[in-house]
Amino acid sequence: MSHIDVDVTIERFDQALDSLRPDNILQKNGEWLRHYGFFYADYMQYMLEAGNPLDSAKLASVLAEVIATDDFQALKASVYEAFPDMAMQEAGLTDAFRHLKYYFPAIDIPRFIAFFSGFSVQTPIGEDYIGIGLDMFLGADSKFYPALRESIPYYLSRRFTPENIVPRVTESYIREELYLQDDLDMTLLQHMIYQGKVLYVMDRVLPEIADTLKIGYTGQQWEWANRFERDIWAWFLQENLLYEADYHRIQKYLSEAPFTPELGTQNESAPKLGVFVGWKIVRKYMDRHPDTSLQALLEIKDAQVLLDGSRYRGD
Repeated sequence: MSHIDVDVTIERFDQALDSLRPDNILQKNGEWLRHYGFFYADYMQYMLEAGNPLDSAKLASVLAEVIATDDFQALKASVYEAFPDMAMQEAGLTDAFRHLKYYFPAIDIPRFIAFFSGFSVQTPIGEDYIGIGLDMFLGADSKFYPALRESIPYYLSRRFTPENIVPRVTESYIREELYLQDDLDMTLLQHMIYQGKVLYVMDRVLPEIADTLKIGYTGQQWEWANRFERDIWAWFLQENLLYEADYHRIQKYLSEAPFTPELGTQNESAPKLGVFVGWKIVRKYMDRHPDTSLQALLEIKDAQVLLDGSRYRGD
């Protein structure tokens, strides 16, 4: 794998912001628009919501206010403290994207640009880049997250840790660039198989990353889901859920949540059980069909083919 020519460098736009002063905003705006291109335009308009860089006078006015705030300075300091360098993340992403390039030779490797934006977005993907919102990876105990509980509950912010950067960036790339889910009007089984394929690609391109990090479970949630896997599968069958297409009915088995209502006692159940089971089905299918390439797996359109071929029975 080391012969594959991928060497990820994370560009530190978060550090570039440190050079911003009220008297050089117009100069920096021109420099950054040229250097960062699509990312910079998206960042100013949609992430920071400061305005269009082409309307430089208006943008300069807004930015001068932003950089003068205590909140901006405090967040900048926390980002720098948490990420004095990103060597570990660069090594992890280099390995992940070498694997992706090995399995999918035609892909283009994007630019990787680190930033902070006041907790607006974590891993945005644009025309030629993947952004890494460092303020969304400061660590579960960051002083900023409790104040954001209404918009970012703890079951999400507990995963805002440096070790989540590599799996979250890789997952975003797989979902948005490699294998887009373009039709949401699907049965639960179709959703499960799509999610299972994404996680199986992560298995192959992130071989050193723990399963809990890939799916976003705590250790207890992972243990619970595995212990009750047969019961979860029986529940899906008993409730005739596999071929249900009403998203209001099935979304609780696919979406982020602290637990799954109806299953388990005292709210200790794992969330996203459809995703978990879909992953297990795809893993079992690939175990039974070891000659199937990753590209061939993604090209199988019929979820039923994968379920039947896996001979999955809840274990």
